[in-house]
Amino acid sequence: MSASQSINYETIFHHAPIGMCVSQHRIIQACNHALTDMFGYECDALLGQSFSVLYPTPDEFERTGARIVPIMNAKGHYSDERIMKRANQELFWCHVTGGALVKNDPHAAGIWTFEDLSAKRPVTAELTPREREIAALLVEGKTSKLIARQIGLSPRTVEMHRAKLMRKFAAATSSELVHRLLGVPLQPSTAISTATV
Repeated sequence: MSASQSINYETIFHHAPIGMCVSQHRIIQACNHALTDMFGYECDALLGQSFSVLYPTPDEFERTGARIVPIMNAKGHYSDERIMKRANQELFWCHVTGGALVKNDPHAAGIWTFEDLSAKRPVTAELTPREREIAALLVEGKTSKLIARQIGLSPRTVEMHRAKLMRKFAAATSSELVHRLLGVPLQPSTAISTATV
């Protein structure tokens, strides 16, 4: 028997150190232990469930699904960082990557991976669904104009949400806001150096 014939891919899938699942039309068909542990579900409890149970709100599930389509059609894969929801209702930052198994029909079938970012990036403020969506796009480095175009809002409305995020995270600048969203420690403020001059 060759080495490749002795590999049990089902065992590898179930014991992979990163959350993984296979979906059809956004319904979970198979998932591994890392995924159920991450989201706090009993083994196999997610089978046959809509991805919507992993989102903070049904609206965020719908909007994310719509945003994925054109990107997946163009590239065949999709990746982002977003706030998701555990079974106990706790919200956490998660890195999500997916690949379409059916060309030009991204939701028909796909394989997805999920990485829990909460250890280095806790959710430290209570955000609205729209603020969570805009926060996720800000950490990708997108401008207000790009965000507005992508989610169907006016740039002015996006700026309004950005201003609210800055207040909630006590950020003085957009750069500082992104650092706080990413959980990256800020460099010593220039205000400190000027105060000693």
